[in-house]
Amino acid sequence: MTGSLEGKVALVTGAGRNIGRAIALRLAGDGATVVVNGRTDRMAVEAVVDEITAKSGKALSYIADVANPHAVAQMAEEVAATFGGIDIAVANAGLRRQTPFLTMTLQEWREIMAVALDGAFILAQAVVPQMIRRGGGALVGLSGISTHIGTPHRAHVSASKAGLEGLMRALAVELAPHNIRCNCVAPGPIDTLRGASAGAMPATLVEGGVPLGRKGSVEEVAAIVRMLVGREAGYVTGQTIHVNGGAFLT
Repeated sequence: MTGSLEGKVALVTGAGRNIGRAIALRLAGDGATVVVNGRTDRMAVEAVVDEITAKSGKALSYIADVANPHAVAQMAEEVAATFGGIDIAVANAGLRRQTPFLTMTLQEWREIMAVALDGAFILAQAVVPQMIRRGGGALVGLSGISTHIGTPHRAHVSASKAGLEGLMRALAVELAPHNIRCNCVAPGPIDTLRGASAGAMPATLVEGGVPLGRKGSVEEVAAIVRMLVGREAGYVTGQTIHVNGGAFLT
């Protein structure tokens, strides 16, 4: 697939580290111009841009909170002014939290929803008009295994990802006449750097719960995203693709 995204412009949210970073690097490696978005960590975002440009790729850093409609709209407008428009958008931004349900506040619930679900809605509304003008495009949301297997202390995260999958299914049907494909990728246990608020990975996913017997890599998730946004998946829309080593079987 090398080089087959030439001429495409991709926007990846939450791309400063882990899966988002891997997606940005993979899309750029296959020829796309990549907008590397992050909420606050400018240093991390610019480091990803430097990685891309060091390999003769094309990238731009942009700090914007995906939960802020004005900031996302401005980002989309500036990208269009610079590169002509957006063809690929990956809604990867999300917050990892573990909080017992009975101590979970409505404020925390809304904070999680605002990034993973509201952020995907806001992003889609900002970029879809550009995709329509450009003759089509691809939206990919990053879901997760938690919403499918039920995980303690993650009611807010699970609900946000379930909503994200529902959003992508609805958009897949509504936007199909515009040649815009919408899918989700649901990673299982992936070898990433976890922040303190994310807590430990659930034991069911690391103690014999994965048939392949290992964690996945961020590059393996990025490869599936890459497939979904390219010509190779031209007849795939409205799907959730699981990348979990067999920990959850559809």
